[in-house]
Amino acid sequence: MHMTGREGVDRDGDGTGWEDGEQAAGRRPEDDAGRGVVAAFGQTMKMLRLRARLDREELGRRLGYSASTIASFEQGRRIPSPRTIEQADEALGAEGLLCLWKDEVERAQYPVFFQGMAALEKEAMELLVYDTLVVNGLLQTEAYMRALLTMRRPPLKEDTIEQRVAARLARQEILDRDPAPLLSFVVDESVLRRRYGGTDVYRGQLEHLLLISRRRNVDIQVMPLDSVESAGVDGPFTVVIRRDGKQFVYAEAQGTSSLETDPARTAVATSRYGIIRSQALTPRESMAFVEGLLGSL
Repeated sequence: MHMTGREGVDRDGDGTGWEDGEQAAGRRPEDDAGRGVVAAFGQTMKMLRLRARLDREELGRRLGYSASTIASFEQGRRIPSPRTIEQADEALGAEGLLCLWKDEVERAQYPVFFQGMAALEKEAMELLVYDTLVVNGLLQTEAYMRALLTMRRPPLKEDTIEQRVAARLARQEILDRDPAPLLSFVVDESVLRRRYGGTDVYRGQLEHLLLISRRRNVDIQVMPLDSVESAGVDGPFTVVIRRDGKQFVYAEAQGTSSLETDPARTAVATSRYGIIRSQALTPRESMAFVEGLLGSL
């Protein structure tokens, strides 16, 4: 099966935001369907709070948020994290009723086109990623994310930028998951030579790649510009291999995205990725290349 969705190419059109200075207090729903889910959750949360005879300030104190943030949750203007939902369920004596919403509410932080991929990342045993436009979202520093999102045209609103930065940072929890998934990244050399955000942001991103490459479950390779052959001429893509062995292929292009589930097509993509890896520099050679770029600054 081949599924597509409308969206711009910021690779992971995900988003969260801050309120009242509380980082990750909640995320804004990205589409109409998401807003409906979040509104229904908020109404349920409010009903349970009133049943428990708690005002917003008291519930906020128990959860570590301000009364205005609790109001945002109840009014569907912010999406609480799964952990916050669990804490609210316990604080309100909901006996699991709020926790029933957890998966649906979490999906609502992403646009429809990315929800399938976001869910697959959580189940991934292995990710195979080829990038030719920007450093992959799972490897980006916060400063690099902001630089990319600020470049979008037409310009994004400031709160939208904050939302998407927070969501992307949350997705990077995959790097610390236990058991650790195997993560392989091949990035085109041209991406590593682009000084998006200026020298300081660029330097920080290169240093971040060196740090992440030390993880035993992460391989980062560079496809050199002087390579006379590349199996990746059709553009960037990601292969997701789930714990049950099933494979999926995710790709984005100008204005569209796709999630491929057909076994024959996913097998071809996996094979193609293997060829790309063999044509790229080895992980050790790649990190020596990154160190060389840093040394030239």
